[in-house]
Amino acid sequence: MKFIMDNWMLIMVAFASGAMLVWPAARGRGAGAPPNVVVQMINREKAIIVDVGETEEFAAGHLGGARNVPVGQLEQRLPEVAKNKALRLVFVCATGARANRAVGIAEKLGYEKAIALAGGLNAWKEANLPVEKG
Repeated sequence: MKFIMDNWMLIMVAFASGAMLVWPAARGRGAGAPPNVVVQMINREKAIIVDVGETEEFAAGHLGGARNVPVGQLEQRLPEVAKNKALRLVFVCATGARANRAVGIAEKLGYEKAIALAGGLNAWKEANLPVEKG
């Protein structure tokens, strides 16, 4: 007990640093997949890319082969974009926030392999990966 009383600050620092290490894993899907992992999903799993940005954002730039379904229309239009619920879906938006919401919606609809692009289109561009316009 004396050790704890004498070293309480050290114990708190150790606890806080441990919590910071565990936090990303505890958050679950929120972080999404980084661009290099998404490239592997596209190549190996034939992932379907769904851009959940608005139509104007999609026209300004998107991943090659992506289909545009704004997040507000996702529940109605996702079944026509991806009929097979076992396929890998990768959701993309500008920063990743709407894509994370889209993952939740897709999981609610029964899509088992839904994930967001971590950092969104911005992270994709920072990784110097190709973007299509129009």
